[in-house]
Amino acid sequence: MTVTTDDGVRLWASASGRGEPLVLCHGGPGLWDMFGDVAGMLGDLATVVRWDQRGCGRSERCAGPWTTARFVADLDAVRQHFGLERTVLLGHSWGAQLALAYALAHPDRVSALVYVSGTGIGPDAEWHPGYEENLLARLGEDPERLARWRELPKGDRERAVLQWSAEFEDRSRALEHAGRMADPWFGINTECGAALNAERRHTWGTPELYAACRVLDLPVLIVDGARDIRPRSAVDSLERALPRADRVILPDAGHLPWVEDPKGFREAVATVLG
Repeated sequence: MTVTTDDGVRLWASASGRGEPLVLCHGGPGLWDMFGDVAGMLGDLATVVRWDQRGCGRSERCAGPWTTARFVADLDAVRQHFGLERTVLLGHSWGAQLALAYALAHPDRVSALVYVSGTGIGPDAEWHPGYEENLLARLGEDPERLARWRELPKGDRERAVLQWSAEFEDRSRALEHAGRMADPWFGINTECGAALNAERRHTWGTPELYAACRVLDLPVLIVDGARDIRPRSAVDSLERALPRADRVILPDAGHLPWVEDPKGFREAVATVLG
């Protein structure tokens, strides 16, 4: 299915299941929707809408613009395309940041927010150094794997699989899980990723963002895998700011908690879907 944005860019989208609308925002930035398992897991509880963000995955290749405001507008185009007056939003990683930005811009169009494996609203200094240290430690468990990762260019499929393997607590299945993320492979939009990450470094952690979150009158469920290599303490800033936040921490899961604790993840999200 194709959603056309107000500036004419075509986005890939899909809807499945039945029940309350739930729109998913995938991670990245620069990646594509990898929520097939989540859609299947929640299809008896919600009508699940998936989409590939601008210039990524199955969506039209374009020249941007690569800004949060533009991606918020694209998300609103998806909402309108499916005729949704209000929807539950579920965002993962960068997608959690996007879903939060949308909720702040359009709180009247969101019934609840599920914020999965995000990095909070503080500056990068609160989490990025710890993430880099933990990433290298995970990859360094196999020195040959670490060396191979370092020699491959950014955007390479093999490099991505090696890096994504660090995201899983179950080390015996980490490469298997990471390989599934890369199948099918649509290519990483590195320009998109670099631009949006640079924007975050300038706009996250500001007094204006904290103030906006303090008055966000929506139910928000924060879901974390305790073994995420991004320090979970980074999310404390968001939890403290939000007036209506609940938090579920899945003890044995990493950055993709629905993969390593599907039962716990479904039970958590089901509380929001009613």
